[in-house]
Amino acid sequence: MTDATPQSLALQRIRADVRAMHAYAVHDATGYLKMDAMENPFGLPPALQAALGQRLGQLALNRYPGTRQNDLKAALAAHALAPEGSALILGNGSDELIGLVQLACARRDASGPAKVLAPAPGFVMYAMCAQQHGLQYVGVDLDGEFQLREQAMLDAIAEHRPALTFLAYPNNPTATLWDEAVVQRIADAVAEVGGIVVMDEAYQPFASRSWIDRMRAEPARNGHVLLMRTLSKFGLAGVRLGYMIGPAALVHEIDKLRPPYNVSVLNCEAALFALEHAGVFAAQAAELRAARTDLLAALRAMPGVEKVWDSQANMVLVRVADSARAYEGMKACKILVKNVSTMHPSLANCLRLTVGSHADNAQMLAALQASL
Repeated sequence: MTDATPQSLALQRIRADVRAMHAYAVHDATGYLKMDAMENPFGLPPALQAALGQRLGQLALNRYPGTRQNDLKAALAAHALAPEGSALILGNGSDELIGLVQLACARRDASGPAKVLAPAPGFVMYAMCAQQHGLQYVGVDLDGEFQLREQAMLDAIAEHRPALTFLAYPNNPTATLWDEAVVQRIADAVAEVGGIVVMDEAYQPFASRSWIDRMRAEPARNGHVLLMRTLSKFGLAGVRLGYMIGPAALVHEIDKLRPPYNVSVLNCEAALFALEHAGVFAAQAAELRAARTDLLAALRAMPGVEKVWDSQANMVLVRVADSARAYEGMKACKILVKNVSTMHPSLANCLRLTVGSHADNAQMLAALQASL
């Protein structure tokens, strides 16, 4: 006779590593100024709100998504200046695309599971998705200034022969845009072991350059590179739309794993509408880049802030004497930022601050000063 209940027996069917995992946490931000998720602080102007509402209201919500997605893919390819001969796949945010490309490479041979390699610290979803799909994640530490350690990356690629190498360009949570020549040499090394590079450009609207230029200039050399972007930092975080550009042969294989209706008609039409008004969002990005310059200067002049790193994204990484105390102090002031100090040893006592409007940044700076 066993004391096991139907529920406890059913739970045993769930993989042990999944039961040991922690879900990606999204904290309730009601009543707070949300400066922890790199969101665009600007809403649509009222006239565009009305126009978008009218357009979405006319959609056939009783029908599955159809060929309108092809219009969106064409518009995104034109917006990104996609290389000739490339194809594009849509995702429910870039998170889904990270999962799809890893699922496509989730093979196991005599030496064990396929490997995913990325610089560390980096975006947490690279490692989380690798675990979900049974791949082995390999992190290669950045240096003390969060720059790529080129030889360490080359050695790790030669040793592990990763199926996938993720390079966030710029990186999250460090906001660094790595040296182009170093990145190209790392991509070349991945090609030599027959791997795929995923260049993650989530923060492209705030960066001074894009890898799409290298893909157009040397398509053969970058024939194993997939470039991933999201409209979240463009200004549509709530729409949940990511896209991946790359050689058609590679993209078509990954597209086989995409759920047939992964992008809703509402998301698709909202994204098309935004691209038709791309100038509005470009102006918002320019305002945020200017606000970032002022924010960096204010942080560097603030007593108690020990280190401020340069940024090529809409976030700034800072080190303080006690990040837990500063985080809780800012939370008490109703300002949410990200305490990244436990993500990686090199991030000890670091906070990641979203770059917001000048007014939002002023509130955040005042709360930080009061919490140090």
